[in-house]
Amino acid sequence: MTALTATPPAICLLLLGLASRSRFVANQVTWASMATISSHDPVRGQPFSNAFSVSDGPLGRGSGVPYFYLTRMEVSVQDLKVNPQASLSMSLAQTDYCAQQGFDPQSPLCAHVILSGSVLQVNDTAEAEFAKKWLFWRHPEMVDWPSDHDWFFAKFNISQVWVLDYFGGVKTVTPEEYFQATPFRKHPHSG
Repeated sequence: MTALTATPPAICLLLLGLASRSRFVANQVTWASMATISSHDPVRGQPFSNAFSVSDGPLGRGSGVPYFYLTRMEVSVQDLKVNPQASLSMSLAQTDYCAQQGFDPQSPLCAHVILSGSVLQVNDTAEAEFAKKWLFWRHPEMVDWPSDHDWFFAKFNISQVWVLDYFGGVKTVTPEEYFQATPFRKHPHSG
């Protein structure tokens, strides 16, 4: 028996709601803040955050896996070579939803998702084509980025999902719950 099936039905519905909301956020945003452990002086060993363009696939039907188009020249990518562990933060503040609702970006009502895990280079041809298609669809200028920068596709390998979408603190969603959910919602507080 898994933890999900051993959980009372009301809690299961709440968790599935959280998972759907986390998938919704991951699907709607076009960029994320990724924190790595710096391998560069003078901040070696300290957290270092940087913005990255992301896509998990088509709007409303994403895979849930954040994909990146990276160059080994980038400082955070160099950090990942030393330690692939990272944290990825995404917020509906990146869309027009929170502003339309009058929510400050820091408000828990402006849903945030924090993914913990690692960044892995995509080596599978079909997966690389998927990443390319949807990254270039959401970020068309990527097509023209300098070809001599040794670009490659990478994905965020999720080990933990944290959701902040209401008052009362952060809630956790397992990767299994996250990937079983769908991002089909008009906004995270709907139905």
